Amino acid sequence: MIPALNEAASIAGVVAAACAYGRCIVVDDGSSDGTAEAARAAGALVVSHPANRGYDAALDSGFREADRMDCEVVITLDADGQHTPELLVEFVAKLKAGAAVVLGVRDRKARLAEHVFAWYTRRFGIADPLCGMKAYRIDVYRALGHFDAYRSIGSELALFAARNGYRLASVPVKVRDRVGEPRFGRKLSANLKIFRALALSL
Repeated sequence: MIPALNEAASIAGVVAAACAYGRCIVVDDGSSDGTAEAARAAGALVVSHPANRGYDAALDSGFREADRMDCEVVITLDADGQHTPELLVEFVAKLKAGAAVVLGVRDRKARLAEHVFAWYTRRFGIADPLCGMKAYRIDVYRALGHFDAYRSIGSELALFAARNGYRLASVPVKVRDRVGEPRFGRKLSANLKIFRALALSL
């Protein structure tokens, strides 16, 4: 499942690679550049927001659609080409081995706030809470009832799983250079969003 905002330049390639491993849901979060059309043409099922609602809301819409489709597993990845879809098989293998949530752990983090957030979540066994590549059994989502209710930049469901005794696993993720602006915006605003998410997670 891929949340996307104005990623027309990269989305078709990401979708084509991901579709080789299963059904692909793209949540177009109010894009104005033809992201939805490009994703659909590449083979994705597209859920569209008429206006931008944010990263967490896009993922929540994607989880609801996956639940409606009776998917047993949801794997999230970014639309900007930073993640390697070939790693999906490793995430699935960890789930088959008994993990409820599998977390991508990036080889590099761009922002100070990401390092601080990771320092906090390590106590729960989460080394990289903000990596967009994660895998979940759908029953974890059903147990919480939503993906993210307090705009924690995609970390609430993983923290819920860790705090409630679900088994976690991780997969190293080598980050490739993305196309265009970072998902969370420029450095200062992105750090502020991440620190806010950390405060809400305490």
